[in-house]
Amino acid sequence: MAQEAPADTQAPRGAPRLSTLDRFLPVWIGLAMVAGLGLGRLVPGLQGVLDAVQLDGVSLPIALGLLLMMYPVLAKVRYDRLDTVTRDSRLLISSLVLNWLVGPAVMFALAWIFLADLPEYRTGLIIVGLARCIAMVIIWNDLACGDREAAAVLVALNSVFQVLAFGLLGWFYLELLPGWLGLPQDGIDISAWEIAKSVLIFLGVPLLAGYLTRTFGEKAKGRTWYEERFLPRIGPVALYGLLFTIVILFALQGDAIASRPLDVARIALPLLVYFAVIWGVSMLLGRAIRLSYERSTTLAFTAAGNNFELAIAVAIGVFGVASGQALAGVVGPLIEVPVLVGLVYVSLWARRFFPARLGR
Repeated sequence: MAQEAPADTQAPRGAPRLSTLDRFLPVWIGLAMVAGLGLGRLVPGLQGVLDAVQLDGVSLPIALGLLLMMYPVLAKVRYDRLDTVTRDSRLLISSLVLNWLVGPAVMFALAWIFLADLPEYRTGLIIVGLARCIAMVIIWNDLACGDREAAAVLVALNSVFQVLAFGLLGWFYLELLPGWLGLPQDGIDISAWEIAKSVLIFLGVPLLAGYLTRTFGEKAKGRTWYEERFLPRIGPVALYGLLFTIVILFALQGDAIASRPLDVARIALPLLVYFAVIWGVSMLLGRAIRLSYERSTTLAFTAAGNNFELAIAVAIGVFGVASGQALAGVVGPLIEVPVLVGLVYVSLWARRFFPARLGR
């Protein structure tokens, strides 16, 4: 992965030079999407096999891909620097407001604007907006040279709020608010344990692994060896995990995507608007409150991303695997991945507009 400039030093003008692997990331992702669709359509019974490989409702292939994707980035985090992030009240408060007030409200509005005549897709989209990102944001932030320590703290903060607030916000946006506005109501019933399980698996495991790797690696071999020799070796694993996850997602949902292309396009449009608006507003907010480029980027990606695994699990568990809500949940990451990859490059270009030193 590309290395970021320290958050409190001069950021180079223009985009840094990415590795060959990172520079062609859109190509690899495009090939992974095609491979997934091809496998799902051409290999008889593959979708059934992938669907069957589950443990307590968690897809093991997707879990494996996400863990491989997140571990190398979390192993790069300097855990001894986390206190500098927790003292940054502007960053923490901005993140909470964007993630838990602005993001769900914007997705609710877009769902009703674009999908008012399609209640199943509308509900699925609102659920996607409630599931704040704890997985892929790690890799987008790293590629955009964001602040790794800030990303770790904000993702952990989102995880806590996800357990506490997801069910309450689901009731508010699917039952209470529509009732106030005279709109049709749809409810969801999901336990706090189901949400906590997603957080523990998709964040807790790689976070613990990353922390233990750095702690014992530095003790055994020293920080120089760890950062200059060990980290470059495991870095590419994050990309391999991302591509593997994309292949599995497209293989699982290839038939639904191919059989309902117009529906997918209807769902994709508000998602495109959502990602662009939330990311752009977050970057501008970071600049306005004088955060560094690195922390503004982290703020933007943690606000724009969504926890697709949780959204899909909730939609399937409440409405069924063949429901429109589940399809909307699946379309979420299929749109999010290429869009946020594009925003990585926009971020690297935009860093020239951030002065050398901004207050924290």
